[in-house]
Amino acid sequence: MALFSYFSSTNRSTEWSNSKRMDYSVGDEFEDAGTRTSLSSIADAFEEISNLIIDGRNGDFPVLKLKPFCDACSFVSVLFSSLGIAFKFAEMEYTSKVRDLEEASERYVSLSSVVDYDVKWKTVKSRGSHTRNLRRVRQGLDLIRELFQNFLSTNDYSLKDAASSAYQQVCAPYHSWAVRTAVSAGMCALPLREQLLLNLNETEQSAAVQMRRYIKASLPVIKYIDNLYISRGINLDW
Repeated sequence: MALFSYFSSTNRSTEWSNSKRMDYSVGDEFEDAGTRTSLSSIADAFEEISNLIIDGRNGDFPVLKLKPFCDACSFVSVLFSSLGIAFKFAEMEYTSKVRDLEEASERYVSLSSVVDYDVKWKTVKSRGSHTRNLRRVRQGLDLIRELFQNFLSTNDYSLKDAASSAYQQVCAPYHSWAVRTAVSAGMCALPLREQLLLNLNETEQSAAVQMRRYIKASLPVIKYIDNLYISRGINLDW
């Protein structure tokens, strides 16, 4: 229940995350559908939107459209499910936040337009607001990025240690003592390192390649979202 409170807001169906996937055309830049794994799909998706951000830097603040952002984020829910019951609530709540933003993409073109609307109506931090949900999705992306970095730091690093350290770095500063304690206890239910690789259909070597791709590609996206808040005078300590 602790991780549920981290991503707390209105409940949404989790079935969307399994059905919503980006439609990649066959090309040299992507793997064939028959060889693509969950990790490679995540890396492909974030490299695409990261490139959109980088290519859009022409002196002005680049515009990231909400729909492709949601499409990319939908892949990450598969990774949460691979982490087992310890991250089940995180999976459910992360997915609900992404779905909320995907539904919002029918009304708002870009991430910036979502934030501007809530700034105008002073609902940035209101429970259930799109801007609050965007903040939670951003934290979910950063949690996975940090977990991957820890996982790759040494072959002797267990998944429990990697996830615990990632949580302490990304989420714990914003959680109460009770939540931190409950999350710590839940880490014991994480699968072994070898089991995670099996769940993801990866080897140590192939996983390392895809994790490094995500780490590199997700950082500009995370920084972009942070800058949306900072440029509007919204602090990040929530």
